Amino acid sequence: MNTKEEIIKLRNQSKSYKEIANILNVPVGTVKSVCHRNNNYEPNDRCLFCGSLLVHIEGKKKKKFCSDECRHNHWRYNRNLLNKKANYSITCSCCGKTFISYGNKKRKYCSRECYLKSRYGESHE
Repeated sequence: MNTKEEIIKLRNQSKSYKEIANILNVPVGTVKSVCHRNNNYEPNDRCLFCGSLLVHIEGKKKKKFCSDECRHNHWRYNRNLLNKKANYSITCSCCGKTFISYGNKKRKYCSRECYLKSRYGESHE
């Protein structure tokens, strides 16, 4: 099997240009040019979970997953990849405890219990 066929085979296995270059000990530029000449798809043209080919709609955001099921499964198994930037450290208006709120910097209370205590008084059940 020659280098060109090996590159295409590895690319169809969803390997990146850099991975293929390292495996075959060839320059990354060579891998890119072979893939472009043979219409091999970019890694983002395959589903991140199952690897099936994606069909993109012109003028729309590029898809990453072929279905909602694949998207849910991917994030279920790769929670460590989530990039949670919206963590806010807030002090509870009722008890004074510091807590982390994700995505809501206007939150006032650490729990429903503190909210009810603040709104209705000490004992509201």
